[in-house]
Amino acid sequence: MNNQYIESIAADLELKAHQVSAVVRLFEDEATVPFIARYRKEATGGLDEVAIIAIRDMLKSLEAIDKRKAAIIKSMTDHGQLNEELETRIKNAKSLTELEDIYLPFRPKRRTRGIIAREKGLEDLAHLIYDLESDDLDEQAVKYVSEEKGVLTLEDALAGARDIIAEWISEDPMVRADMRHFFEEDAVISTTVIKAKEQRAGKYRDYFSWSEHVASVPGHRVLAALRGAEEGYLTLHIRPDEGTAVQMLTKGFVHQENEAGRQLGISVEDAYKRLIAPSLENEMKNKLKKEADAEAIDVFARNVRELLLTSPLGEKAVLALDPGLKTGCKLVCLSPQGELIHTDTVYPLPPRRKTDEAATKIRDYIRKYKIEAVAVGNGTGGRETFSFLRELSLDIPVVMVNEAGASIYSASPVAREEFPDFDVTVRGAISIGRRLMDPLAELVKIDPKSIGVGQYQHDVNQKAMKETLDDVVVSCVNAVGVELNTASRELLKYVSGLSEKTAKAIVEYREANGPFKKRDELLSVAGIGEKSFEQSAGFLRIRNGENPLDRTAVHPENYPLVERIAGDLGCTTGELLGNAGLNKKIDPSAYVTEETGLVTIEDIIAELERPGLDPREEFDPVAFADGVHDIKDLETGMVLPGVVTNVTNFGAFVDIGVHQDGLVHISELANFYVKDPHDVVKVNQQVKVRVIEIDKDRKRIALSMKDTE
Repeated sequence: MNNQYIESIAADLELKAHQVSAVVRLFEDEATVPFIARYRKEATGGLDEVAIIAIRDMLKSLEAIDKRKAAIIKSMTDHGQLNEELETRIKNAKSLTELEDIYLPFRPKRRTRGIIAREKGLEDLAHLIYDLESDDLDEQAVKYVSEEKGVLTLEDALAGARDIIAEWISEDPMVRADMRHFFEEDAVISTTVIKAKEQRAGKYRDYFSWSEHVASVPGHRVLAALRGAEEGYLTLHIRPDEGTAVQMLTKGFVHQENEAGRQLGISVEDAYKRLIAPSLENEMKNKLKKEADAEAIDVFARNVRELLLTSPLGEKAVLALDPGLKTGCKLVCLSPQGELIHTDTVYPLPPRRKTDEAATKIRDYIRKYKIEAVAVGNGTGGRETFSFLRELSLDIPVVMVNEAGASIYSASPVAREEFPDFDVTVRGAISIGRRLMDPLAELVKIDPKSIGVGQYQHDVNQKAMKETLDDVVVSCVNAVGVELNTASRELLKYVSGLSEKTAKAIVEYREANGPFKKRDELLSVAGIGEKSFEQSAGFLRIRNGENPLDRTAVHPENYPLVERIAGDLGCTTGELLGNAGLNKKIDPSAYVTEETGLVTIEDIIAELERPGLDPREEFDPVAFADGVHDIKDLETGMVLPGVVTNVTNFGAFVDIGVHQDGLVHISELANFYVKDPHDVVKVNQQVKVRVIEIDKDRKRIALSMKDTE
């Protein structure tokens, strides 16, 4: 374990060194984030998943810097460039930026103007100018004119010397650090439309002539501007005031008003315009992109978390409809366990409009299969289908379900394996129904970025987004817990300590041997050893197993403790579950040992009181306003119920029962100042909104949440 890492991470994250050290040791012992957060609170001082992930990511970053340091030292050693002072500076560098600035003058590069000038023997002349030592520069410079070396005139000699000086200045780490700071504080990001493409660039109208200081520009505007430039509609620049920058550099280098000073001044200006500014502009663009990516990924991750933790309907029979116009609405009936028991197609919408037949079929299926809720996909024809169903007065909930990503699932290998005898439309309807029953179990089957609750998710760094979203999915799956005897392979692979391979092995073992009777039986599954069992067992549930504790979040390592508690109370472990009276008699301090601390014991008691508690909220379907099905039904001033479908940094999108979601701008979210929309609303939250503006041509609806109660 690198103690410097521990100290650095602790200082940056404002944690105690022993907390960071404990987490790093647990990672070295192959522990997972959910396991550390849930079952090793004593060791870490109660750090949550956010802090543990931050430690993990900083550890990776520091290791990457050290790896780069080693590569640079090796390269410079191989090229005979390394000395003791440079090695010390490299080893003491705190960031990749600082490290690359040190390495820049020594990095192998293409033949630059400065290199060519050195080859012509002009480096001594460059030193003469740089040191401002010559008052008779022309007399000195003419000595370097050489037809043999390709320096034909006095100006050729001076120009070559200036090229060398410009590179010295541009590669000076102190100069780059100062100029970088100037860019960060004073640069402006600006875009202009490319005139020849103005007609086709309509969606970037706000960026036709736009500028904003980089120090305060919001990430979503950075991503929009970068996308417009990438697509060839906009030109983009990130520069501070050029005159000020050149003046700053000149002041630092030119201290004499002689010919050498004049030549040095020309070199300084050239260094900034030709080398420093383009380099730092590119660096700044990458920095802004990285920051905007992190911001967008964070927004997306928070939205995905809320969507994954949407209230489940639970184990109830569901009729699901995947709406369609010409092809009709694909209908499926699902058992309380999500199994397909019937499929059909009905045509309640134009052009066929067989409403009576569709109504009769739906009522018959509800009665025959004891259906307890109806799920309707929110795609094309969804609003009309939803309205049709509500008019049937079915006396069971009719719920609009976000079907983003359902088409991706229905065409996936997972769906084909689950339902090989049915086409994509049936699979899509099944997915819609199962999303209502248990959103988490169904949504883990598709790539999180396809869920559709982010901003610019296709523009951000895909590797960083995948890592973050995987963390979110893992966190949600393990927070809820997984029923070992019914969970799909796709759900099991996200359980702490398991993988795609071991998840598949669990399903195969289950199919060959029947339901698991106890958690210990996991050790009989191929590929699951003591470490995998330790990491996963607490997050896996067996509802009707031999040991009642197997349906709780109590880890098997603590079963002897619970048995001791039950023995002291004169009851069985099963009798402890859900028995508030018995649990109140437990004195936690009486069971503290060196291995098991008070925090763990209190967690165990809380779990015994509410065994296997699902952290998700109770299911509560949204009821849209009657008579409002289309944008033409809206009027300004209307106050309507809705459900939040997406939260961004500039506001929230709300479904109010028409074809387009409306936008509640951040300034309209509350009667007080809102810095972060996530502080006020979350995905799937039911809200009341007032219509403040309708643009039917652009299909835009502006909403407000102010004074709606």
